[in-house]
Amino acid sequence: MNREEHRLEAVKRFKELELDPSISRDLDSIVQLAAQICNTPIALITLVDKDEQLFKFTVGTSVTHTSRDISFCTYTIAHEGVTIIPDALADDRVKNSPLVTGQAHLRFYAGATLTTKDGYGIGTLCVVDTEKKQLADYQLNALNVLSKQVVNLLELSWHLKVLELKNKEAEQQGKIIEDSQIKLRAFFDSSSDPHLLLNKDLEIMAYNRAASRYVFNIYEHKLAVGDRVINYIDPKLKKHITKFISIAFLGKSIKHDLLLYAGTEFECWREIRLTPIRNNNNEIIGAALNSADISKRKQHEKQIAIQNEALTRIAIIQSHELRRPVASLLGMMSLIKLEELDFTYFDMMQLTINELDEKIKLIVEDSERTIHAVPSMSVVA
Repeated sequence: MNREEHRLEAVKRFKELELDPSISRDLDSIVQLAAQICNTPIALITLVDKDEQLFKFTVGTSVTHTSRDISFCTYTIAHEGVTIIPDALADDRVKNSPLVTGQAHLRFYAGATLTTKDGYGIGTLCVVDTEKKQLADYQLNALNVLSKQVVNLLELSWHLKVLELKNKEAEQQGKIIEDSQIKLRAFFDSSSDPHLLLNKDLEIMAYNRAASRYVFNIYEHKLAVGDRVINYIDPKLKKHITKFISIAFLGKSIKHDLLLYAGTEFECWREIRLTPIRNNNNEIIGAALNSADISKRKQHEKQIAIQNEALTRIAIIQSHELRRPVASLLGMMSLIKLEELDFTYFDMMQLTINELDEKIKLIVEDSERTIHAVPSMSVVA
């Protein structure tokens, strides 16, 4: 963007600015004071846009704007300070302007540039008359000082507006964060499993209701942020669990099944999960500790193991102890055949023994299939 484009951006900033009523009154007073000091019937605060000149505050005229190409102020904003046109008819820049030759019949003009803090001339504080005249040094100085006060008030109003918008954005962002925290807390507390967030000093940064209940039931202590988690670990397992936490701080997620408080009323199996917590720079700042009660699962796995052992014993009995007498009978039948003894019920016995042998084979095969179909116990050490 060139300088004029930047200047027009600055003009737009103040053109669309909704002024505080108190600042508007101060600007009205400045315009009136400028007219009084310079002894002119007309005084204006103008903004010079791309194609038009806007009259924001005025004394002595009801005109709200003019075309920029006929304005006097377009010459004033080209430099800082005060521009004076004692006799418009004698000034080549404006003598043919409709403001001079037309019904307005302007002859005198003095304008001080409104220069913003970033150095752009956005408009003027000017006084005009229908008669040619000169201004004393004190009048010119007053006009220049008042123009700076106009800029100060406009800049103040702009910054107040920006501050108001930022405050609203901050409030909205705060509301969004608050809503997110409420939802996160609701989700956090809805879990029946204890959840803890730990920092690198093993202090608790956050916890859910389940964790609070768990600690209170065992230690009769109300959990609080800043408590050291080591105080709420089964003394027999402190070494193991602190080692697991150290591994999490190295960036590795970890899961273990542990028997806690063995031999006490609080004995239970729990699945311990530890996950590293990272900040926006991917630095590890803590760890999330989740603990799920898996006692029922362990009991089920134990029952399955017992059933596996029972089925195995049955299979051994079926495949060895039951088949042993059948094998003996089959051997005896072979001997009878070799001796060619005449035995009336020989064929019937042969048929019965073969049938019994086949039934035992089926039972053994069925038992083996059952054993392989039962899920084996999977324990994470």
